[in-house]
Amino acid sequence: MTDPSPGNVIDNPCVRRVAAALASFGVRGQITVLDDAAKTARQAADALGIEIAQIANSLVFRAYRDDETIWPLLVLASGAHRVDTLRVADLLEFRAISLADAEFVSKHTGFTIGGVAPIAPSHPIETVVDVSLSRYSQVWAAAGHPRTVFPTSYDELLRLTGGHPAEVA
Repeated sequence: MTDPSPGNVIDNPCVRRVAAALASFGVRGQITVLDDAAKTARQAADALGIEIAQIANSLVFRAYRDDETIWPLLVLASGAHRVDTLRVADLLEFRAISLADAEFVSKHTGFTIGGVAPIAPSHPIETVVDVSLSRYSQVWAAAGHPRTVFPTSYDELLRLTGGHPAEVA
């Protein structure tokens, strides 16, 4: 099966949801369609010709509270970092966090893994934004599909997501 044409990707309902959210926030950056799906931060960085650290990876975790409830947590981590789950759990006062599976991600964000945008989730989601992204004037985030990304900044990510700034690695 071949990848859909760029026009078909832009018409994807998830990408359209992200585009509408970007417009509602007055974001100037436009969604970019990559030639191939970027399933990793390295692939996205290579496709864009940027440093891997400029990729804002959208990682969804299961966050466990002391009362045994499980909540979704979105961590926007620099592509150069591996999330320290103990640090993030402690910071947000969760008993623990663990990387979510594809079904949990889809259920709580409305996106599939590889295209999870930091904005326009299908349900509200607590978000943490890696402070190391602040080193760059421009960072790139997924836009609802593994072939779509959009340029933004650390400050704009905080504004768009209502996220908590934190050291995540």
